[in-house]
Amino acid sequence: MTDSTSLVRDLAGRARVASRRLALLTRAEKDAALLALADAVDAAAHDVVAANAEDLRRGREGGMATGLLDRLSLDTDRVAAVAQALRDLAALPDPVGEVVRGSTLANGLQIRQVRVPMGVVGMIYEARPNVTVDAAGLGLKSGNAMILRGGSAAASTNRALVDTLRAALREHDLPEDAVQLLEGDHDAVKALMTARGLVDLLIPRGGAGLIQTVVLESTVPVIETGVGNCHVYVDAAADQGKALAIALNAKTHRPSVCNAAESLLVHRDIAAEFLPKVLAELAGAGVSLHGDGATVGHAPAGVEITPATDADFAEEYLALEMSVAVVDDVDAAMEHVRRHGSGHTEAIVTEDRAAARRWTAEVDAAAVLVNASTRFTDGGEFGFGAEIGISTQKLHARGPMALPELTTTKWVVEGDGQIRV
Repeated sequence: MTDSTSLVRDLAGRARVASRRLALLTRAEKDAALLALADAVDAAAHDVVAANAEDLRRGREGGMATGLLDRLSLDTDRVAAVAQALRDLAALPDPVGEVVRGSTLANGLQIRQVRVPMGVVGMIYEARPNVTVDAAGLGLKSGNAMILRGGSAAASTNRALVDTLRAALREHDLPEDAVQLLEGDHDAVKALMTARGLVDLLIPRGGAGLIQTVVLESTVPVIETGVGNCHVYVDAAADQGKALAIALNAKTHRPSVCNAAESLLVHRDIAAEFLPKVLAELAGAGVSLHGDGATVGHAPAGVEITPATDADFAEEYLALEMSVAVVDDVDAAMEHVRRHGSGHTEAIVTEDRAAARRWTAEVDAAAVLVNASTRFTDGGEFGFGAEIGISTQKLHARGPMALPELTTTKWVVEGDGQIRV
């Protein structure tokens, strides 16, 4: 047995013990713990920001991209928002014990399908230290112990956050092993991915390379969170004022996150009128543009458009870059999405209700939006509190994953001496 395997077995064993305690907590106990964790994060803000500054310094020295630096960065306002997410979780219903369905059979047997915790959940994610706290909070509320493997770029920040959370759990007589940080090299990650029977579920969150590695190499069951090559399609019947605001917000509000729009599609009938306006606004906001031939032809003076390739249309930029194409109609827009989209979030801007209905019925994605920015595909915006990730698969969970998605079910059957004949 390698040192990494021993390390993961030890963490998973302690997590299993902690999970049994968590599974028996009442909602009141879990909510009180979440509020205590939130207060602890607030109180540790200075230390967390200082640790984050060290990670940011290493990132800049290592040439980390601007978008990744933004994801990594925590200032006092972001730390306060992370703590508030824990308080928001405390206000949400507890999924554990919820009856999904039930009935009484003709023979008197009472059958109920109820939600129960998964048990031990592992997360592998990149430079997003807010995920560390979100995952810990979601795990606690849903009765799961969490083993967290954050990216090395956020090592100092994650260590400071996990130390804070564990200390708060300990002070409130709860198992500190409900939240554990897995450190070490790639062998430790591999050991976590192959800890089948010790870890009940694994959730990767990050770029395409990370997600594919976890999906393809894990023996532990995986919920696949996907990359976000999200589109905004502006239909011929769009309100162009709405379309302009939505396109700008979807791309520029926070370009480094997975629900930012990466591609803009414009109906040919309004391209001559709409494209010069939106291209000028996007370029003015610092967006580098990659466009097809029709887009280049409609570019206003002073706006540079780089001729787009198929690779550009398939790219998740996570930066102030965007691909733009002119399409003949809603069918062509949906075909473009089918060819290049990642199944995350796809938006249409239109006042034509028939076109909107077709979009929501025919586009295959975790979230389909009508007349709204792609930035709304988020657990917090959906009212779920924090989210553990956004699933682009179709099994068990799809879209923003929060408390219910961190549970499984068991059947509870109660009788009074019935036997099968």
